[in-house]
Amino acid sequence: MTDFHLAAFAHRLADASGAAILPWYRAMPAVTDKGSASGFDPVTEADRAAELAIRALIAAEHPDHGIIGEEFGRHNANAEHVWVIDPIDGTKAFISGQPVWGTLIALLHRGEAVLGLLDQPFLGERYWGDGERAFGRRGGGASALRTRPCPALADATVWVSSSIARDPAAHAAVERLGAAVRMLVYGGDCFSLAMLAEGHIDIAIGWGGFEIYDIAAHIPLVAGAGGLVTALDGSDALHANGMLALGDPTLLQTTLAALDWPRG
Repeated sequence: MTDFHLAAFAHRLADASGAAILPWYRAMPAVTDKGSASGFDPVTEADRAAELAIRALIAAEHPDHGIIGEEFGRHNANAEHVWVIDPIDGTKAFISGQPVWGTLIALLHRGEAVLGLLDQPFLGERYWGDGERAFGRRGGGASALRTRPCPALADATVWVSSSIARDPAAHAAVERLGAAVRMLVYGGDCFSLAMLAEGHIDIAIGWGGFEIYDIAAHIPLVAGAGGLVTALDGSDALHANGMLALGDPTLLQTTLAALDWPRG
């Protein structure tokens, strides 16, 4: 379990991030295209303001800690403790007014993700876990999170990032999975991982262009709720270019078999 003071500090980081983001939400912020290989890759002043607010707190109170952030890169990234930040995961949803984006904050200890927090300040919802326990909060006090059992793939509800439709082979793999499950839905961004940890869905798939800040927070959050996060081939997720999250870990092999994921 993560040190209590560092866990409390993560919540302070999320509070600062939310305060920086909310004035920009649904306020038509200026959008810049970072121009990644995967297509339109937007960034706004809200993304930058949130990451700067988080970095300022870390520098003031834990100057020996490292930082890896989407907008402002790496600082002291080989430190014993490293904060991994995605100030707005789901910027496309953010600029479209859809409340399925969130701030992702993870803490690495000696390279292992030991704390993950997902904050959605517009909805007033926050989810966090340390690999052994996970909690969620809507307005009032926190309650423990638990993924739901789903040993049969045919009973599973699956959410997939819509960007997968850009790759025909990957899209075909997901459609194969869709034929084997109860329900397949495209979209949801990072918020689908919170819904998985809370027991509303069973599988979430993130595709393409992933960096450590897209994945790190989800690993201890989902594991703390009883689930599993892997790379798309079932291997270690932390540095993978994509993500497979399962509420019921026993679904791993049947899910991989149904996907029959394209190689290479």
